[in-house]
Amino acid sequence: MSHNRDGSFSTQADRKNVLTLCAKQLKEGGFTQLTPESLKPKHVTHLIERWQKEGLASGTIKGRMSHIRWWAEKVGKPSMIPKSNTGTNGNMSLNLEKRTHIPITSKGKDLDIAKLDKITSRHIQLSLKLQKEFGLRREECIKFKPSFAIRGDKLSLKPSSTKGGRPRDIPILTTSQRALLVEVQALAGNGSLIPTEKSYVQQLKIYENQTSQVGLDKNHGLRHRYAQDRYETLAGWKCPIEGGTSRKDLTPDQREVDNAVRLQISEELGHSRIQIIATYIGT
Repeated sequence: MSHNRDGSFSTQADRKNVLTLCAKQLKEGGFTQLTPESLKPKHVTHLIERWQKEGLASGTIKGRMSHIRWWAEKVGKPSMIPKSNTGTNGNMSLNLEKRTHIPITSKGKDLDIAKLDKITSRHIQLSLKLQKEFGLRREECIKFKPSFAIRGDKLSLKPSSTKGGRPRDIPILTTSQRALLVEVQALAGNGSLIPTEKSYVQQLKIYENQTSQVGLDKNHGLRHRYAQDRYETLAGWKCPIEGGTSRKDLTPDQREVDNAVRLQISEELGHSRIQIIATYIGT
């Protein structure tokens, strides 16, 4: 598929990143013999269900679906996937909710320590704390390897664990962040927050089961909270979705600060487009 040149260079790059991610996640889901031509509805369903469990925005999933439709068309299966994101055909039903660009209320979530203490896996406990302290995605916090990631006053995340394979750096700024990293290093050593006897898929299932049992689901909200707290720290006022001044009411000087802060948070969260940050902090 790398020989197809449909679309702009940007579209081709996005497509390559998404389809590479799809292949990787299907393999993690147990589809080890998949070839481009063997794409089936069960593969697409598996990906959608995984992305929904990860708390990805519907717009993100729909964007990925456009690349999967391209894949299906290139292997002669254009009718396999419904043309509409809310449609159904004989093979599958998508039922992806309508895209909401900007949420009305905050999705930020604090980590409930009482519930966290009920989790029996120390690896999962620390993974959740990493989500809270650094705004990591679920896969990033599970695969976190301190011996690689901790680089002085920043974390450097491997492309193999990040969305779209984009490496990024996150500043280490607070006492609580540094204390957490000491705990993580003590537990993981030269390894990751996946126990040596477990695979990523096995550890992911443990994460899902233990967080669900104690009521710590929808942990993508920890990432929202990180973005909201970072905005207040960097800008000096609360973000719009937390009751701060809306972007349209900012002074020209404040708007310059707002632009710089949104760009900084976008880089720390690993998003390719600054506009996506509005879903975390509002406009």
